[in-house]
Amino acid sequence: MLLTYADLLQESVLLFVTFFGAVVVALVAGIAFHEFSHAFTADRLGDTTARAAGRVTLNPVRHLDPVGTVFLMIGGFGWGKPVPVNPWRLRKGPKNGRAIVAAAGPVSNLLLAVLASLPLHLGLVDWRSPFLVPSTVRFWDAGDYLGLFIGSLIIFNVILAVFNLIPLAPLDGFAVAVGLLPHDLSLTVARLEPYGPGILMLLIVIPFVAPGQISILHEFMSPVINFLTDIIAGGGRALE
Repeated sequence: MLLTYADLLQESVLLFVTFFGAVVVALVAGIAFHEFSHAFTADRLGDTTARAAGRVTLNPVRHLDPVGTVFLMIGGFGWGKPVPVNPWRLRKGPKNGRAIVAAAGPVSNLLLAVLASLPLHLGLVDWRSPFLVPSTVRFWDAGDYLGLFIGSLIIFNVILAVFNLIPLAPLDGFAVAVGLLPHDLSLTVARLEPYGPGILMLLIVIPFVAPGQISILHEFMSPVINFLTDIIAGGGRALE
């Protein structure tokens, strides 16, 4: 993230701080709301493990992982502390209950994106994407920066939702897939859980260690992110 906006320092330190601050606040809010939703849903389904750990709260400090936060600041990619859940204590059962708790995170991010889009639909601010910085940015006023902040909230919450719905462990999409698939197929997919983190890390790292290689994650996620952002923001495009 720092590298992405470093060139803005040539324009203005204030400009850099504003852009960087908007993106970080959007990501921190999105991660905190995401993890809170996991904890809240598990608590409502009868598992008090997350409540006992102090995770049924919107306080970002309770949800942010120190290492994940550092990666967030530097590279724009981070993670929160996993919410402790005992699936056997969930009223819906370990399979369906776990799927519901897992789905609560991405759904909450989409809900936050929809709520953040209200000023756009009311005509109070104009759409601004943190990934599509215009050459006229030096002439922006307070309204433009507010649009940037709202755009950041929308885009990064959509990104969090789409990324976490990828059906690879330890992402939420894996538990959702296992919960929705028919019994036999669900058992087959569940056996792949130990391999998920390695596959996911490989997909993330390949574009960095092999420049020029197509990012499979980017190719998969970008159309979905642009589609959802277009619907939520009413025509706002998120990514190139």
